[in-house]
Amino acid sequence: MTDSGKDVLLYELRDEVAWLTLNRPQARNALNEALREALREAFARFAADPRARVAVLRGAGPSFCAGADLKEMAASELRIPPQGWIPHLQREAWVDKPVIAAVQGSALAGGFLLAQMADLCVAAEDAQFGISEARWGRGAPWAAPLPSMIPARVALELLIVAQPISARRAYELGLVNRIVPAAELDEVAAELAAAIVANAPLSVAAGKRMIREIVGLPLERAFTLADQIYAAAYRSEDAQEGPRAFGERRAPRWQGR
Repeated sequence: MTDSGKDVLLYELRDEVAWLTLNRPQARNALNEALREALREAFARFAADPRARVAVLRGAGPSFCAGADLKEMAASELRIPPQGWIPHLQREAWVDKPVIAAVQGSALAGGFLLAQMADLCVAAEDAQFGISEARWGRGAPWAAPLPSMIPARVALELLIVAQPISARRAYELGLVNRIVPAAELDEVAAELAAAIVANAPLSVAAGKRMIREIVGLPLERAFTLADQIYAAAYRSEDAQEGPRAFGERRAPRWQGR
């Protein structure tokens, strides 16, 4: 998709890692219609490409994403956004491969949504995360998973005080996996992605699915579901290849089957 003749999202595949770059830096990568559609297409492309094992989502320029494009929203007089207005990977389980958010600068509103729905998050030291909708009379139903990720009172503060929190605070709360200097953001995201690529793809996919599906379940139900989710990985050829490679002191050659 393009915005005034410019690609609003860049997609690049390197070493089995798909790099998705929000590319509206002049608008702090605000999510206008073109960028929302481009994101949807990029996630579908990533999900369907067997060569892509991990995705890294990042923003061009000093900000990750400032949220929805309020100018476009005002012009369209948008009332209630339809479900899927911004692609939400926690609701669209067809992306079964890991997504890493690499966040610099502001991740506000819809930008926070993108960081929240990613499986892992690496943040630059200057990153800020916030739910700004209450400041503009809008809603944040996309934040429904937050109370299962952080304390309810903190989630409520984000919603009703509507002030962003720092990368350090987000790390303390468990929303961020790593904090790094801004200059090292891509490097650390690439290192995490490479570590995932080195692992068995069926085990990785099962791990992602298990964490998504067992949250909030009673323990016995969680164990039962986890056994079901991992069954395909246990029965796979890769499950024999791993121990074989260990015994032969070599790197495993994964087949994904």
